[in-house]
Amino acid sequence: MAAIYSIRELEHLSGIKAHTIRIWEQRYGILQAARTDTGIRYYSESELKYLMRLALLNRNGFKISKLAKMPQEQIAEMVEDMVKAPQEYASHIEGLLLATMEYDEDRFEKIINTCILQIGFETTVIKVIFPYLEKVGMMWVSGTVIAAQEHFVSQLLRQKLIVAIDGQTTRQTPDTRTFVLFLPNGEWHELSLLFLHYLLKSHQHRVIYLGGSVPIKDVIQVGEAIQPDGFYTIITTNPIGYSIVDYLNTLATTFPKSRVFVSGGAMQTAPRGLERNVSVLHSIDQVVSRVEELTAAC
Repeated sequence: MAAIYSIRELEHLSGIKAHTIRIWEQRYGILQAARTDTGIRYYSESELKYLMRLALLNRNGFKISKLAKMPQEQIAEMVEDMVKAPQEYASHIEGLLLATMEYDEDRFEKIINTCILQIGFETTVIKVIFPYLEKVGMMWVSGTVIAAQEHFVSQLLRQKLIVAIDGQTTRQTPDTRTFVLFLPNGEWHELSLLFLHYLLKSHQHRVIYLGGSVPIKDVIQVGEAIQPDGFYTIITTNPIGYSIVDYLNTLATTFPKSRVFVSGGAMQTAPRGLERNVSVLHSIDQVVSRVEELTAAC
């Protein structure tokens, strides 16, 4: 049976809010929802990929009003051109992509290990792994990579990050701070969060790592027990049961002496009405460059 998706699943996978999807659908006719026998609206996998191509191009400066007038074949070609765009460490990234397509774990490991030896772990993650993951995402929406291949590489990289984290020994000093790292309920992609775990631990800070899809009541319970200096989360879609502002402000007001740091696709434009102890970070580069400042600011 072909895969089908609800509008909430489209929201979660594409990073485009359900309200915006409905507007695009009504105003531009970009999607055609079908209905089950009981009248429930659903979308096909081809429509999901089309939406994700539009979302990717829209985030890179293309207006949806113009994209909606283009044939889907042209949209797919534009995404392909983005995938092929030249960049730093292109040969390493291309090698990882080929290993991904062939499920070649040995080749994948060899490329990553070589990069770590040549440029160090931190630079490998920033300059090779994250650009590679961005390309994998582009290739998925263009139909070049399937979900199983994405899961395959995500688990390999997750293992690498965990080993790197375990290799860091934290020595408590007067400057050591405590951070709680988590993803909101319904968020599972934790590679960026694991990398931040590594960065904080390598800078001699204590990390309480809760992982993916954590209910906010559990985060609050942990916070009440340890009173951390900071919380950090990544939001790509609205947390289940909350608006983004209410979600972040719940943490901020419950722990007014703590900083609440947040990044992710849903935070590219910082929402209004956030408490003063909420800090929005717009990219992994900004997170990395400010780790020292962030930890000292708490």
